[in-house]
Amino acid sequence: MAMSEMATSPSRPLPDSATAGLADSGRRVFAIEAQALAAVAARLDGEFSAACRLMLETRGRVVCTGMGKSGHIARKIAATLASTGTPAFYVHPGEAAHGDLGMITDADVVLALSYSGESDEILLLLPVLRRQGNKLIAMTGRPSSSMAREADVHLDVSVPAEACPLDLAPTSSTTASLAMGDALAVALLDARGFTADDFARSHPAGALGRRLLLHISDVMHAGDDVPRVHADAMLSEALVEMSRKRLGMTAIVDGDGRLLGLFTDGDLRRALDDRQVDVHATRIADVMTRAPKTIGSDALAVEAAQLMETHKIGGLLVIDADRRVVGALNIHDLLRARVV
Repeated sequence: MAMSEMATSPSRPLPDSATAGLADSGRRVFAIEAQALAAVAARLDGEFSAACRLMLETRGRVVCTGMGKSGHIARKIAATLASTGTPAFYVHPGEAAHGDLGMITDADVVLALSYSGESDEILLLLPVLRRQGNKLIAMTGRPSSSMAREADVHLDVSVPAEACPLDLAPTSSTTASLAMGDALAVALLDARGFTADDFARSHPAGALGRRLLLHISDVMHAGDDVPRVHADAMLSEALVEMSRKRLGMTAIVDGDGRLLGLFTDGDLRRALDDRQVDVHATRIADVMTRAPKTIGSDALAVEAAQLMETHKIGGLLVIDADRRVVGALNIHDLLRARVV
C-alpha cells in the first residue's frame, strides 16, 4: 500500500492485544518526563537567577522566540509572562529575518529556545541583536552549542531521554522547557509582588477577573430603579412598588432616604398567613424586617454572593455611609454578571 493510501485509509478498531499496553505506555511517558523535570530542577543555579535579573531590570519587554516545537513553547512562555506581570511577546524567528525584527527594540531582552542550540533561523538573528545591544537568554539542551556560547545567560534544559521511544519527537525536552518558562514566570511574579488583583486586571473577561474586579456599583440597580416606600405607606403600596421594580423586595426609608427596613416576597408570604394582616389597612412599617442585611457600593460583587449564600437570602440593599439607600440587587443580577 502506498504511503498516501495509508494516510487516508479509514481507521479500524485495534484488537484487544494491541490496546492492552496503552495505559502502560502512557505511564512510562509520565515517569520519563518526571525524571527529566527532576534533573533540570536539580541544575537550577546562578544562571537562573541571572536570567530573572535581566528580565526584572529590562526597560523593555521579554521577546520570546523559537522554531518548530520550541516556538510553540516560546509562545506559551510569552503568554504566561505577560499574564503574570512581565511584559512579553513572541516573535517567529523566520518572520523576524524578513521584517519583524523591527518589533524588537534595544531595550528588550530576548529569550531564545532551541534544544539543539543550533537553530539556523535564530543564529541568523544574533549578530543583529548584538549590534542593537539586546541581552540574550538562551534555553537549550546543549551547554556547548552555538546559542549557549553566544548568550549572556544560558538555561540548561537538557534531559536524560525523550519519552518518544524512537527518540525523535520532542517530548521530555519540550516539557522541561515549558517548566523552565513557568519557573521564570513564577520567580518574577514573586519578585514583583504580583497579586491576585494584578492578575485579574490582565484577565478581565475570566472568572477570576469578574470575581476580583466587579464591584456592587457595577451590577446594582440605582436611582429610580431602586424599590422604596416610606414608613407610613400601606402594605398594598409596597406591593405595587415591588411589582413595578421586579426585584422581589422593597426598601422602607425615612424622609431623608435612610434605611428603616426591608420587605420581601418571603415577608409577603408570611404576612398572608396572618389573618390580622389586611394589605389595604396594614402599614408596611408594621410588617417589615428591621435591620436587614446590607452591603456598600464599593464592595466586590462576589461579597454580595457570599452574603446571600451565608444568610440564604435572594437580594440585598446597597447603602452609603449615612445608611441612605443607593441601590439594590438580587441573585439574578449576579447570575447575569456571571459572578455566580
